Amino acid sequence: MENNIIKLPLIPLRGLSIFPYNVLNFDVGREKSIVALETAMTKDQKIFLVSQKDAKVEDVEKDDIQQIGTICTVKQLVRLPENYIRVLVEGECRGKLIDYIKDESSILGEIEIIEDKIPREDMVECQAYVASILESFQDYLEVTNQSMDIMIDLDDEEDLGRICDTIASYMLLKQSKKQELLSAINIKERLEKLLTIIKGELEIVALEKKIGTKVKSKIGKVQKEYYLREQIKTIQEELGEDDEELKELREYESKMVKAKLPKEAREKALYEIKRLKSSGASSQEGLNTKTYLDVLLGLPWGTITKDNLDIKNARKVLDEKHYGMEDVKERIIEYLAVRKVSRGLKAPILCLVGPPGVGKTSIAESVSEALQRKFVRMSLGGVRDEAEIRGHRKTYVGAIPGRIINGMKKAGSKNPVFLLDEIDKTGMDHKGNIEDSLLEVLDPEQNNSFRDHYLELDFDLSKVLFITTANSLDTISRPLLDRMEIIEVSGYTLEEKFNIAKRHIVPKLLKEHNVKESQIKIHDSAIKKVVENYTRESGVRSLQRKLATMIRKAITELVEKDKEKIAITSNHVTKYLGVEIFSYDDMQQDDKIGVVTGLAWTAYGGDTLPIEVMVMDGNGKLELTGKLGDVMKESAKAAYSYVRSNANRFSIKNEFYKNKDIHIHVPEGAVPKDGPSAGITMTTAMVSALSNSKVKHNVAMTGEVTLTGKVLPIGGLKEKSLAAYRMGIDTIIMPKDNKKDIDKLPKSVKNKIKFIPVENVNEVLKNALVIGEMNNGN
Repeated sequence: MENNIIKLPLIPLRGLSIFPYNVLNFDVGREKSIVALETAMTKDQKIFLVSQKDAKVEDVEKDDIQQIGTICTVKQLVRLPENYIRVLVEGECRGKLIDYIKDESSILGEIEIIEDKIPREDMVECQAYVASILESFQDYLEVTNQSMDIMIDLDDEEDLGRICDTIASYMLLKQSKKQELLSAINIKERLEKLLTIIKGELEIVALEKKIGTKVKSKIGKVQKEYYLREQIKTIQEELGEDDEELKELREYESKMVKAKLPKEAREKALYEIKRLKSSGASSQEGLNTKTYLDVLLGLPWGTITKDNLDIKNARKVLDEKHYGMEDVKERIIEYLAVRKVSRGLKAPILCLVGPPGVGKTSIAESVSEALQRKFVRMSLGGVRDEAEIRGHRKTYVGAIPGRIINGMKKAGSKNPVFLLDEIDKTGMDHKGNIEDSLLEVLDPEQNNSFRDHYLELDFDLSKVLFITTANSLDTISRPLLDRMEIIEVSGYTLEEKFNIAKRHIVPKLLKEHNVKESQIKIHDSAIKKVVENYTRESGVRSLQRKLATMIRKAITELVEKDKEKIAITSNHVTKYLGVEIFSYDDMQQDDKIGVVTGLAWTAYGGDTLPIEVMVMDGNGKLELTGKLGDVMKESAKAAYSYVRSNANRFSIKNEFYKNKDIHIHVPEGAVPKDGPSAGITMTTAMVSALSNSKVKHNVAMTGEVTLTGKVLPIGGLKEKSLAAYRMGIDTIIMPKDNKKDIDKLPKSVKNKIKFIPVENVNEVLKNALVIGEMNNGN
């Protein structure tokens, strides 16, 4: 017996059995199975294949596999993507698992080789079985319309066991029956079982024909696919089994009742369920219908969450989550207050506009938390296909609903807070204009009947609180802008940044890094130094990154030096973050000729914009550099004409335009610049350079100029003032028509900066130039 026991690599098969003399092709993906294959290839290419009792078991133990399997020879290996191997094996003989040896890398088995032997007294009976099996198998091939070529090989075969295994591997049998034949070691018993199976299959085929005739008489000239399904149903009736498709249809009908569908949607659902019944769930049409029903019945047609209209709680949540932003908070509180009084109020469409990093997205999340509504976020940045919003028509292959309907399905309620992020960064191409698709979504008068191309039904969006965000309003079309209530979210002052960092960012970062406040304490002086000397942005993202860097370096120091706690003071900031990046000394400390600090508004907040003018001997040429846009070039030309026409008033020689060249430069040269607010800055710089008068270094200005010297109003005063404040400038010259905007500025800015409203260029020059009294008048 010892000579018949060998040790071989073992692979458990899922849903497969291989017979001796049979060739089988299958894929291997489990690590232990791959190692077993590689082990077999390094030796004699012999491997033991045995079926699992339950194909779902991943980590196989001895009790999970059959006792009888097949010893095989590996003929071919092909490596596939994702670490799969396709293997071709040929069965040699049966084997019985004696011992199961499993380690971390592979599975081995001690296998007893089972040889086919027929006792002499059973030979005649076995031959009779084989004759009957061959006759029945030929009948089976005929009734199933299969090739008879295999019978030629079987007629020439003398090995009775091989005949039995060849026929068993050729027939389409259930895995349990195949394993039953494989486990039959006694050939006589094996032949008897095979004959019984073939006879049973012949009876089934005969019954199918009978059922086919019966079904065909019922359905007449119905499509072939429907006819086949009726066959399956009749078979299941004969076997007493329940129909899975009927269960699925009942589930859809149950969902339809629970979904509280409006009349039109209910009629549509009934129609689609009826179509599913006729087409069948597994056909392509049936699969498309099921996908549609999943969307239709998954939408919150009648599900509405109850709003938490506690005004005090809402204010508390907003104050806890966000420092400053008083205008935004006040508008949300107003909405809640009115909502509490008027239940039928339509939800507003709010658009939060401001530079990056000021908390536009997080304020929407806080509104959702305060109202206790579901929250859905959808980014529109770079979206160009109209179907992203309205969905694809069902006639298209792979059609899906738009992201609005998908968002509503995800929310699970009709009144979520729906955030449309980056609405200013949408685009258009041959597939449509995204903004046009959003017009219906964001119109309170129309969105109660929003129609998705895929859904083909009206869906009510009027109870959704839409909040959109944008960095700039310039790229948003007027019709879309008209449907939204604009709320400006400005950049932060140094004081606001400090409080945001102390109250929100530092605790959040410590939690993210799994560090207790007792282990790392950041002093106020350190936070202030980071705010003042390492960031100069409108938002707080850069500030958050700098603070995160400090915390990481502090954690490293705790670990390396085995400290229990560390206190980060202002002295640590330079050690952790390097040399200071910004300083209030960045502002010019000397009054200079021909150099004026202008103020600009960008999508990323306010910024200071120094303008330099140099006068040289020449022939009256005006040179403009600094990558200026058309509007700024026109401002420069208007300023030049104004100075030339009023040269006497500014103590400038009348002939300067004949013998002097003027060069206007706006650093940084590689950054594009444009906007209608640099007129008075350019005028002041030109007058300064031509009259040799110095400009006050602590003054910044913004405003457009006309040919008659009138100063026109500008936009973005708040952002520009914050930029000047961060720069350390204490005086701003601005158009008189913008005086009303001063009230919107933070108190810290109004207390530190002196605002000088002006109506004409003369007033500008009086307040900007150090020497030289300008004549009154225009």
